[in-house]
Amino acid sequence: MPSETNHKVYENPLVTRNASPEMLEVFSPQRKFSTWRRIWLALAESQKELGLPVFDQQLQEMRQHLDDIDYAEAARQEQRLRHDLMAHLHTFAKAAPSAKPILHLGATSMDIVDNTDVLLLRDGLDIILQKLANVIDALGEFAAKWRDLPVLSYTHLQPAQPSTLGKRAVLWCYDFVLALADLELRRQTLMLRGIKGTTGTQASFLELFDGDHEKVKRLEALVAEKLGFNRVHPVSGQSYSRMVDVQVLASLAGIAAAAQKMSLDIRLASAFKELDEPFETEQVGSSAMAYKRNPVLCERATGLARWLMGMAQQPLMTAGQQMFERTLDDSSNKRLSIPEAFLTADAILDILLVVVRGLIVNEKVIEQRLAAELPFMVTENVLMTAVKAGGDRQDLHERIRQHSIAAAQQVKQHGKENDLISRLKNDSAFASVDVGRIMDARRYIGRSPQQVDEFISQTVGPIRQRYTANLGRKVALKV
Repeated sequence: MPSETNHKVYENPLVTRNASPEMLEVFSPQRKFSTWRRIWLALAESQKELGLPVFDQQLQEMRQHLDDIDYAEAARQEQRLRHDLMAHLHTFAKAAPSAKPILHLGATSMDIVDNTDVLLLRDGLDIILQKLANVIDALGEFAAKWRDLPVLSYTHLQPAQPSTLGKRAVLWCYDFVLALADLELRRQTLMLRGIKGTTGTQASFLELFDGDHEKVKRLEALVAEKLGFNRVHPVSGQSYSRMVDVQVLASLAGIAAAAQKMSLDIRLASAFKELDEPFETEQVGSSAMAYKRNPVLCERATGLARWLMGMAQQPLMTAGQQMFERTLDDSSNKRLSIPEAFLTADAILDILLVVVRGLIVNEKVIEQRLAAELPFMVTENVLMTAVKAGGDRQDLHERIRQHSIAAAQQVKQHGKENDLISRLKNDSAFASVDVGRIMDARRYIGRSPQQVDEFISQTVGPIRQRYTANLGRKVALKV
């Protein structure tokens, strides 16, 4: 929706048209800065537990002001200090004045900022995993429903051996299953940067604890525990290795690739009139061509997927350009690439869930298009049957070739129906062949229905079990 306050300011379409409120909240200023305060609190609590002079009143005052952020004051402080974290530190100190002496004690900015980024990555991944599981579940339902509907399949975008619509759907689904496995790995192996100080050496904390290495290690473990982690990176410079961002965004880009492939298939099938996206009662397909029913959702998903795949290049360049213990050129880039990658993946999955749940199958068109090509596909069976009845293989092959060329000319040059079957029926060399029986499309779909059943049972089933509480999500697209 356009801004109601200022129509002369650029609005990010990911925010206004695409991403869900829950993902927008994860990367909101409120979540970010309130998390900064929670990390300051966790650090102070842990320092008190380990014997530093931090007092209950100071901690209590901090706890009372974790979320009531004075953004106007923070803006004034940043204008003065030119440092966003220091601006918010001073703002927090004004809200909890008794804690001012011990806030940020021994820490560097990245003890706060980088650990916050990891917490936001975790929360964003949790949302993406749940939505991805819903898309997998919906594709499983669609595949089961159409497990044995014969459909014209393609290699090189040319008609090939028949498959089923359900089998095609599990091909889409499997791409998302692989993306899910990759994202689950990222989520399971996600670690905090830890509390490591200016260049990752923990020198400031070693000083605070009078050279007691065990207390420094215990401090890091306590803070991590309070933030919901039991692992931290074993080493870091000033920041955690930017290879983590590379891995996470590459996994999100895998969703984009799967989404683009499925969306393109549906767009092609829509052009063939085999499938239709869900279409609202008053939806307009074209401002000029009133009859049009464009696959706009899949087109939007395709465009967003392209954006997300391109975004995955950003952390690669950032990771490769970090000099020694850290340079600040990562910050301005991360502020764009990380949130926008998550917002884009979030939007894509919402769009696809709406599409899959509402996908319309035009069975008669599918049957008609398969029937137009099936005569060519059954010729090998015709040949084998005629040979088994005593025919000469080479002679029969030549006859089929000649009939096929003639039938193709009827289709391509004269716009007529494929009459290959009639030609074969009228050729006495094939009198022994029950052409009607051979023309049953289900004879050529192989184990497609069984493959669908097995895939849903063995692959989709365990995912449904893991995400049972999150399935059946409601989606309301913004536009």
